[in-house]
Amino acid sequence: MTAFDTYGTSVHTARQLADLVTDRLGAAFVERDSDYLGVYLLATLSNATRIQIQPNAVPGDDGDLYDERHPDLPVLLLIAAPSPDPALHDRLAGIEGLARLTPTRS
Repeated sequence: MTAFDTYGTSVHTARQLADLVTDRLGAAFVERDSDYLGVYLLATLSNATRIQIQPNAVPGDDGDLYDERHPDLPVLLLIAAPSPDPALHDRLAGIEGLARLTPTRS
């Protein structure tokens, strides 16, 4: 079962958040560019967990948001993990200004 989680922040830029996550997890983020997401940062941990930091605003002039439930959070952190990882969430909980949003699983 893959576990998906979303976090958001209005305090940090995407780069600042990536630096904070790197300090806690040792993750190496790579900058990517997407027509849909814009510029985002991606890291894959040793257990195949993917962490993506991206703007909430979808590129373009329409003002669409990736997560419309949280228009007040301009930066999102998305996690796709092979299974739920409470230790990962404990480490991320130490980042001031980062809020865990509703987790989902599939």
